[in-house]
Amino acid sequence: MFPKASFTSLIVGVFVVYVLHTCWVMFGIVYTKPCDSPEGINCIAPFLAGHPKLQLSIYTALRPDAEGGHTLIHREEVFDVNNKFERIVNVSLPKKTRNNGTLYALVFVHQAGVTPWQDPRQVHLVAQLTTYMVPKPAEISLISGEDQIQGEKEEGQQKKRVGNPAAAGGAGTASTADDPVSHWRTRLTLNVVADHFLFDKEDLPSDVHRYLRVFQIGKKMVYLPLLFVDELSNRVKDLEEINSTSKELPLTISYDSISLGRLRFWIHMQDAVFSLQQFGFTEKDADEIKGIFVDTNLYFLALTFLVAAFHLLFDFLAFKNDISFWKQKKSMVGMSSKAVLWRCFSTIVVFLYLFDQQTSLLVLIPAGVGSIIEVWKVKKALKIQVSWKGGKPTFLFGKLDESERRTEEYDTLAMKYLSYLLYPMCIGGAVYALIFQRYKSWYSWLINSLVNGVYAFGFLFMLPQLFVNYKLKSVAHLPWKAFMYKAFNTFIDDVFAFIITMPTSHRLACFRDDVVFLIYLYQRWLYPVDKTRINEYGVSYDEKKPKGKPHKD
Repeated sequence: MFPKASFTSLIVGVFVVYVLHTCWVMFGIVYTKPCDSPEGINCIAPFLAGHPKLQLSIYTALRPDAEGGHTLIHREEVFDVNNKFERIVNVSLPKKTRNNGTLYALVFVHQAGVTPWQDPRQVHLVAQLTTYMVPKPAEISLISGEDQIQGEKEEGQQKKRVGNPAAAGGAGTASTADDPVSHWRTRLTLNVVADHFLFDKEDLPSDVHRYLRVFQIGKKMVYLPLLFVDELSNRVKDLEEINSTSKELPLTISYDSISLGRLRFWIHMQDAVFSLQQFGFTEKDADEIKGIFVDTNLYFLALTFLVAAFHLLFDFLAFKNDISFWKQKKSMVGMSSKAVLWRCFSTIVVFLYLFDQQTSLLVLIPAGVGSIIEVWKVKKALKIQVSWKGGKPTFLFGKLDESERRTEEYDTLAMKYLSYLLYPMCIGGAVYALIFQRYKSWYSWLINSLVNGVYAFGFLFMLPQLFVNYKLKSVAHLPWKAFMYKAFNTFIDDVFAFIITMPTSHRLACFRDDVVFLIYLYQRWLYPVDKTRINEYGVSYDEKKPKGKPHKD
């Protein structure tokens, strides 16, 4: 009764439902219905509507409840919630903090002329100024053996910026142990909702409720300023290791007003990052997610989510079609085995590089899965069979037929020409890096040199397939469905290459694939599919048709 839906149609349908549901949830987060009750009976009015004179005071303490003492580090005498500002202060570190301890910031918004400890209408939040991380290993020059710790570079720059030699602490020796040590968060970002929004006390958003402090004046209910500490702005790149000689460290205090919709969105994102850390994500893992939200316009962020969802869809469809193509692949006619070997090698190198750089699991796990799939493709391409005898593996390689041998000849010829350009460039880059750059070990240098070669010259290994297509005058043997999905993702990557922070080599790698893709499209137009040729599954369309008996006139 109902037409049979394909797996791809089912996935696209689920994707559309998911996107619509996400849009509805996001709308519910950023939109809050204002109070419209008659005469404002159920309304909660903002304290800021009366334009009170306010002050901002920030203290440090060893405990979040300030038990044991507190120290004033900054006071904004005239605090206007609509005026953006940034201040840099030097914070004295207690001995316990210098000895791998913690330190907290107590942020108060209170009425002018009254200390926050005596003001009944003050609002305050507690922010942690320290966090624990494993220090970055020291890097050395593999030629001269000269030791240079990355933290000392940053320390020297910090001294110049602050202009206070004591502020950056002593030189100290960086810890080489794997134990986490205390790091200083150099930024404290604060926000206050400047909107004069009327809340309905019977329909308060649950996310805002914990930030809301309400008092009553007669029959009127008033809520105090909504103060928010932006934890998403605390990035790993801004952390500075604390050692026993760090007497003072600089702290950048940033303030800006925030809309209610953005506040609610930020609360949800901050809670999500906190939940990931509770599940075992490290500070560096969480930093990868924070990077998506920091310094991004809210509308642009929504567009980013939408495009990223399409990227995920195309990734899945390309993966599904790629697996299906190679699962049914029986012949390597027209396929460059060297290109398959190169993709396998490059994905493994990138995975080892990401592992060496202690990249987030969000990136490392997909790279590892991709490496396993590429190894499986090599097994299929080279017709490798593995048999176990006495606990030892034996590898058997299949034989090539005449058509496959002809393809292999073209492939080998293309690689011969390519090697004249590729090998000298890769070796030259590796030697340059060995002389002028520093690495943790010889292994780190090797992996970095290989991955730089992959990023810089990897697209050249796509050229043998173009050469094989040219010699055979056919593109029917290529997995075009998977190829088109990957091409869509390539253009999406081009857009994000301009707006997302990434290494220059990776940014160039996004554009290099476009050139090869356009050449592939030109070859598809130049060599239309001939049904008498071998298709991507190693069979000919004409061979599928039963041969009819000759007609007798």
